[in-house]
Amino acid sequence: MTDAPARILVVDDDLFTAQLTGLVLEASGYEILLAEGGLDALEKIAADPLIRIVVSDMNMPFIDGVQLFAELRQQGSSLPFVLLTGQDADTLRQDHPEIDAVLAKDESFQTLLPELVGALLARLSGKEGA
Repeated sequence: MTDAPARILVVDDDLFTAQLTGLVLEASGYEILLAEGGLDALEKIAADPLIRIVVSDMNMPFIDGVQLFAELRQQGSSLPFVLLTGQDADTLRQDHPEIDAVLAKDESFQTLLPELVGALLARLSGKEGA
């Protein structure tokens, strides 16, 4: 096993927003890979087996965050999935309980996202060790 930082795929159709999200995670020691939208994300996930978690925006053209999650599961991927939204996170959480986490893009986002990713990675490590 290596001590390399966990690679996280950040998916957003707005490159600036993706970069900001990536900076929040990089500050916590994660390695970031950016995807511009759902189609790019599917290609990157297929090409990179080292991706450990997907952090995706909800509202994107062609494939939104929920559709991206559904497509990944249909393809057999069990990567932990965090959905970011500017909408009501509670409603999305209730409507899609199968998604690992739904997080609002609000003032607590910079603190909560790294904590959430850390918890998902810890849970993933627990599964791998089982």
